[in-house]
Amino acid sequence: MKRRGLFFLQLGFTLFVCAFLIVPMILSIMAGLTVNYFVGIESGLTLRWVMEVWNGYRDTIFLSIGLALACLAATLVLGIPAAYVLAKRQNALTRAIEELLVMPVAVPGLATALALIVTYGSLSGFRTSWAFILVGHVLFTLPFMVRSVLAVLMAIDLKTLEEGAASLGAGFWERFRDIVLPNCRQGILAGSLMVVTLSMGEFNMTWLLHTPFTKTLPVGLADAYASLRLEIGSAYTLVFFIMIVPLLLAMQAFAKPRPAKFVAEETE
Repeated sequence: MKRRGLFFLQLGFTLFVCAFLIVPMILSIMAGLTVNYFVGIESGLTLRWVMEVWNGYRDTIFLSIGLALACLAATLVLGIPAAYVLAKRQNALTRAIEELLVMPVAVPGLATALALIVTYGSLSGFRTSWAFILVGHVLFTLPFMVRSVLAVLMAIDLKTLEEGAASLGAGFWERFRDIVLPNCRQGILAGSLMVVTLSMGEFNMTWLLHTPFTKTLPVGLADAYASLRLEIGSAYTLVFFIMIVPLLLAMQAFAKPRPAKFVAEETE
């Protein structure tokens, strides 16, 4: 009886925490769908504010999607080989490099953005382009790709697999393509979804790096709340949720470990 009471107490606390986190988001979404937020749902439901966001801010949405995809491509090209080298050569130097890769995550985004401006701010064409924001996003998200792939590579006997392939005549690129990439696929998928999600939602660094012509979705969201009526800002939040929530769900689904039997079958 006591254990049953403890269970319901824990369940009630969990539901309270979930409500504490979810209810504000629901109210924010509803504000973007009501005719007048201050009157409430009695004023009626409408998609007018969503359409105003789309008509006035769709450039920020497309820019965020483009930046996220470009950031993903850059982190794949840089992160997978880096994780491979770190997994292959475990020594003091590679451990130090691994720790340095995490620095952009530990340092506040505003500090990283300021460092980029001080270093490259004199390059006017580069400073005012979306590529400048991309550099910041890559610096911020690269550790997540490297760590995701590295965790998978460290969990398998990579040395034995490569030696077996080499004994059958496989060259370096064949081993990398046919052995390394398939075995770290789970880490690549998890890292990719994390990179895209973080890039689309990154605000602190982007706020300092952006120009009036390179506003991303989070920066536009902040501007909407600061300068427009609440309903439009809330509709902007709804658009952001529609884009980001499926990515978060997919990231959790792909991050789940696969059954050992399935992994063994793939490596045979």
